[in-house]
Amino acid sequence: MAASGMHRAPLTHGRPQREASNERTEVGPHGPDAMELQLFQRFAALAYEKAGISIKPGKEALVSARVAKRLRALSLPDAETYLRHLEEDRSGEELMRFLDVISTHFTSFFREPDHFQLLEAELTHRVEAGQRRLRIWSAASSTGEEPYTIAMTALGVKGVEALDLKILATDIAADTLRQAAEGCYSAARMEPVPQALRARWFTRKRDPHEPTAEMWEAKPELKSRISFRRLNLAEPPFPMAGPFDVVFCRNVLIYFDQPTRQRLISAIEGLLRPGGLFCIGHTETLSGIRCGFKMQRPSVFRLPGEGVA
Repeated sequence: MAASGMHRAPLTHGRPQREASNERTEVGPHGPDAMELQLFQRFAALAYEKAGISIKPGKEALVSARVAKRLRALSLPDAETYLRHLEEDRSGEELMRFLDVISTHFTSFFREPDHFQLLEAELTHRVEAGQRRLRIWSAASSTGEEPYTIAMTALGVKGVEALDLKILATDIAADTLRQAAEGCYSAARMEPVPQALRARWFTRKRDPHEPTAEMWEAKPELKSRISFRRLNLAEPPFPMAGPFDVVFCRNVLIYFDQPTRQRLISAIEGLLRPGGLFCIGHTETLSGIRCGFKMQRPSVFRLPGEGVA
């Protein structure tokens, strides 16, 4: 990793931000996809054991539809065969694809925009106080919209371009991280990005898969501020040394049970600089979590202490 002081060893796994989608399910002999309960429970147990993802009862059709994608990709006959394939796969690559496919990436540039307004104010304060080194962690970076938004916001603060700014972006899915590192987005996905920022930080190009369509690629000076790494948020302690000034861990706690949330929040608390800022998703809460964070407003927390370095 290019960021000195942000890690001790290469990261090995990752966890994205997710939301379920309303997709078509496969139709079986009992109507809309009815995965046998025992088989569903085995898939759910595997997801929990390997990534801390809690799949609630009632999601049988959803899991079956997502597993069907991997059956088609691998030309396997049924879910039972695929489960055996997962259990016997020593490389771990198919497990990562399974964890990736059972949930849908839902993200966008400037999602929950008040967090980026707070980030701008936070970094402005730190720069004015003389801080020269800035470290930010996008813990569930998905396809990259969040860390690129963080980078654009940070670099828009007067004086930051000349500082030592580095952003760590982590996710559990290697394929998703490759997309994020490429930094290429369709015109539709770029809609939330203001025109001035689009012109400043992205290059327009033709979509190689659809020659009549345009896409936008993040410029090297934006990409260079971000390091993308695989990380499993359900398996602390993490190999980063920190400390971070700001951590975004948004729309991921909802996929974990309470013990996993507790371990994750404790790990984040240990990596955040005193006085550091911590943002979770608008629909999430730290209720029931033992931690030292003080709520600034719903979804925004601060670790007590003086944090300008």
